[in-house]
Amino acid sequence: MMRTLFLQAPSFDGFDGGAGSRYQARREIKSFWYPTWLAQPAALIKDSKLIDAPPHGTKLPEVLAIAPDYDLAILHTSVPSFASDVKTVAALKKVNPAMKIGFIGAKVAVEADKSLKDAKGIVDFVARNEFDFTIKDVADGKDWSEILGLSYINDKGEIVHNADRPLLQNMDELPFVTPIYKRDLEIEKYFIGYLKHPYISIYTGRGCKSHCSFCLWPQTVGGHKYRTRSVEHVIEEIKYALKTFPQVKEFFFDDDTFTDDRPRAEAIARELGKLGVTWSCNAKANVPYETLKVLKDNGLRLLLVGYESGNQQILHNIKKGMRVETAEKFTRDCHDLGIAIHGTFILGLPGETRETIEQTIKWACEINPHTIQVSLAAPYPGTLLYKQAIENGWLDQSHAELVDEHGVQIAPLSYPHLSHEEIFRSVETFYKRFYFRPGKVFSIVNEMVRDFDMMKRRLREGVEFFQFLRERKEAC
Repeated sequence: MMRTLFLQAPSFDGFDGGAGSRYQARREIKSFWYPTWLAQPAALIKDSKLIDAPPHGTKLPEVLAIAPDYDLAILHTSVPSFASDVKTVAALKKVNPAMKIGFIGAKVAVEADKSLKDAKGIVDFVARNEFDFTIKDVADGKDWSEILGLSYINDKGEIVHNADRPLLQNMDELPFVTPIYKRDLEIEKYFIGYLKHPYISIYTGRGCKSHCSFCLWPQTVGGHKYRTRSVEHVIEEIKYALKTFPQVKEFFFDDDTFTDDRPRAEAIARELGKLGVTWSCNAKANVPYETLKVLKDNGLRLLLVGYESGNQQILHNIKKGMRVETAEKFTRDCHDLGIAIHGTFILGLPGETRETIEQTIKWACEINPHTIQVSLAAPYPGTLLYKQAIENGWLDQSHAELVDEHGVQIAPLSYPHLSHEEIFRSVETFYKRFYFRPGKVFSIVNEMVRDFDMMKRRLREGVEFFQFLRERKEAC
């Protein structure tokens, strides 16, 4: 077996580009997701090592110092970090010319040929689609010509694309990722504004039956069938994590839509309730009251909900499969049950106008989730949104990397009636109007008064938030 290094390379300062982040960018409040998509294949390979550079502040010289100890390096890359990651590969090859290096991630899953060409021959291979066992085959020394899902450069300098690897159906074949977290990560380095700290996130399944045009993972790696681990397998990992990380205050299930399979979600919740676990998950705004109550009664604290827009036509345009009135009832039910909501919204989606932006801001204030995240529509290659943007001329190629030189999200899409600048500025307007309402200010202050740790955290986040607003103003 090849000595294998898994690497989320250093890039922009504070860049949340980890193999688990849904929007690879610097945040308005410094946040880091776990590199789960790297940890999973790392768990398949004995004596591998995982370095997640951004949250740990690991610099390139530190990575280069250990590069001679490894035969194989696997880097997670993304559209925003690709150019930087290629530079890292060049540096690795310089100190260890014999090292074989491969890329994984949504970008190379759908742009294998282009990625290998753009990497100018210094990246030896990319693993397409669901890549866990593809990487294991490489590490095991299997002949590259026989490895499904692999695109590589052969001895003649030619790019070869092997047949696709079928999606994994028995998800219990994947080992736990939490032992890799224990071995290689400092979990206190990972924090998300709306989750208790320290937290741990894992996947209990892959894929999403929804067909949202902008959503990255289902259209590139996970697929549109929700493939799940058994309830017993999930609970076994939670029990391991409880013993291994007694300091953890919350578990987050990062499945695209954990509530897609409601009977299973309820079954997992009941087992978590027996363990006294506090947990949160991604959910669609259509979960009925009866299911929400079961989840809440068994430790659910918060749901991360993608509302996207308050305009029904935009929701139709992006194939959200959601009615505004359904989302409103769901939100009322959560409020009644005491389930916190972190609501996510996207500005600049197809059909966006000044009027729909105003409508969404007002609607967000009316439904009043506990916290929000406002993102800019990002057309990642491999998504329907990207295809539409290219066909309709919405994407300026100078904006194709989706972030600026500091790693902050830009507004890559524009329309004849709505410019990049207007969409970009609307994010600040959204945040100010949502958070600077008297009722919301009172709610935040009350939360801080009741919890000293929360007070320290919110004050730090406040400083970061205003710094974020200042940087955005300078960028305009």
